Amino acid sequence: MTQSNDSLITIERKTKETNIALTLNVDGQQQLTIDTGIGFLDHMLTALASHARWDLKLKVTGDLDVDDHHTVEDVAIVLGQALQQAWRQRGGIQRYGQRLLPMDEALILCAVDLSGRAYYVGELEFTREILGGISTEMFEHFFYTLAMQAQITLHIKPMTFRNNHHLIEGCFKALAYALKEALVKTNDESSTKGVL
Repeated sequence: MTQSNDSLITIERKTKETNIALTLNVDGQQQLTIDTGIGFLDHMLTALASHARWDLKLKVTGDLDVDDHHTVEDVAIVLGQALQQAWRQRGGIQRYGQRLLPMDEALILCAVDLSGRAYYVGELEFTREILGGISTEMFEHFFYTLAMQAQITLHIKPMTFRNNHHLIEGCFKALAYALKEALVKTNDESSTKGVL
């Protein structure tokens, strides 16, 4: 079930694996209530929403007794769907956004195109299999799923890192600033085709 009211978007998704309720406002004031059942994922989503200046309310009940996959994937699905609604209903937007973000020794490049063309390129090569209770392979899957559901092109390229926590937190923060830039409203047409 999906509802939208100007910049406020609400999505509920219930399956046999997860039950998710999300409310997103990309013109927010950093009012955040995030509970996915995975503390580290909460931390990353808080970084994303806070640096993007969103309001985000997210409550998730997932089958964490099985593993982390369904919860992480379904959060990306719902957040991606909300993000797609947000950028499409804004009308004229900057469309492109990018950020080169340092986090201590880590340096992350992130670029987005809010275009309706879903594509993801990532080069996340962790040196640990588990990070904050999440399989590190799930972070790549999160960004891929987010891009597909949001109908955006997303590139994430770590330039350098040594600490895995800094790597992934840098990715979420770089994405936040890239999205913030891309979502800026403009009066100009952002496509030579006349429509995104």
